[in-house]
Amino acid sequence: MTVWLLGDQLAPDATPLEAADHVLMIEAHGFAARLPYHPAKLTLLFSAMRHCRDELRERGYEVTYVEAETFGEGLDEYFGAAPGDALVLMDPPSHGAAERFTAMVEDRGGSLALVENDAFLTTPDQFDQWAGDRTVEDGFRQERWYRFVRREFDILMDGDEPAGGAWNYDDENRETPGPEWTPPPAPTFEPDALTREVHEFVTERYDDHWGNPALDAVVWPVTRAEARSALDHFVSTRLPEFGAYQDALVEGEWALSHSLLSSSLNLGLLRPQELVDAVVEAYRAGDAPLNSVEGFVRQVVGWREFMRHVYRRGMPAMGEANQLEQERALPPLYWDGETDMTCLSEAVSHVYDRGYAHHIERLMVLSNFALVYGADPQELNRWFHLGFVDAYHWVTTPNVVGMGSFATGVLSSKPYASSGNYINKMSDFCADCEYTVSRTTGEGACPFNALYWDFLKENEETLRGTGRMGLMYSHVDRKDEEEWAEIRERAADVREMAREGTL
Repeated sequence: MTVWLLGDQLAPDATPLEAADHVLMIEAHGFAARLPYHPAKLTLLFSAMRHCRDELRERGYEVTYVEAETFGEGLDEYFGAAPGDALVLMDPPSHGAAERFTAMVEDRGGSLALVENDAFLTTPDQFDQWAGDRTVEDGFRQERWYRFVRREFDILMDGDEPAGGAWNYDDENRETPGPEWTPPPAPTFEPDALTREVHEFVTERYDDHWGNPALDAVVWPVTRAEARSALDHFVSTRLPEFGAYQDALVEGEWALSHSLLSSSLNLGLLRPQELVDAVVEAYRAGDAPLNSVEGFVRQVVGWREFMRHVYRRGMPAMGEANQLEQERALPPLYWDGETDMTCLSEAVSHVYDRGYAHHIERLMVLSNFALVYGADPQELNRWFHLGFVDAYHWVTTPNVVGMGSFATGVLSSKPYASSGNYINKMSDFCADCEYTVSRTTGEGACPFNALYWDFLKENEETLRGTGRMGLMYSHVDRKDEEEWAEIRERAADVREMAREGTL
């Protein structure tokens, strides 16, 4: 049996390999040119693929590894040597991929059998049975799904009750560290000869792509062994403080206490169950507090699994959604990082430098600004997709289009929009920023503030009746025409400065 492994299915012990004697892998260089993907992302992908190839060969598998411009050309080469072969493929999560690959194989005289993708804890059937008659239009709520998964897989449960007596410890995960706090060092992985070879190819072939082209941007595990080492490091070193500071923003710090495991998880180098087992074991042993462990579990088996299924159920409409009809182009600062706004300068530089920013930077800085600015959600989605090492269409679309841009009401009952107050509360950014967070209008006022109120006013027809927006619209109603005129003027000035790259 021949198993076709894609670049995000790199577990050397992937389930279909148990019955396989032959493996096909295709490194599609033209596919990597469809967007100006971050060089670190492409280096990570191709290096991880080649390391997986070598490990499989060491384990005794016959591996056909094809480097081609397209998957079609790679299949042409493969079937030229193995006409009529039957392939087995783990069902890829990105919309339409299974159908496209099936057609490609059948057009070349082969056959393709799709099997369950073991990169996820839950299956489509489990989600569909849980959802019942509810549709995407009805909306799905992550908290209900999260509790279902916890019960179904006996994760952090004490009998029939959640460990500690509560399902969610989010209110204990919003602390901002003091100035004396120093985060633990991030794990490092020295690029080997194979990674260096890949990096040289990537930077020569894709020399016009966005992001730091230096080898030191590739700080991510490229093998299963390195990914396991990163997991061990997180559990022993970073997990204890992860919970308290998981929503924090600290100037000059890109990693804080975050796990930094998302790229390994989305490549298939790690599986969700082993991440969950590791952190739960630390909690049971008394080595990590419950708020840290529950917060991490919620991200892995609550949010990640939920995103996968909502994306599956919501496509293709989600890929085109824009319920607020926002059409402004992303301002230049997303590409060059040139802005006096400390929060945006920090977040964009983190993505440029390593292809990564943590979840609050993604949601409450990068997406939040694009939302209140009025950026096209699909353009923002493409920026996330090309810039982040852990980004795939099934990941970014629900998170960026559904959550960050509120382009569809499938995932949340209100937009994740805020003024500068949220960032001031969760960070040390505002203290030395060129803009004044306590001011809404006039020169020097925090750009988030006027944009936020203008966003609420501009989208009042859609948002006023939306769940949990009553309090904010009570504030809207208390502003007089003179104040609104000043807000609109400041918002217009901010948008113009952002368009001109002078914000």
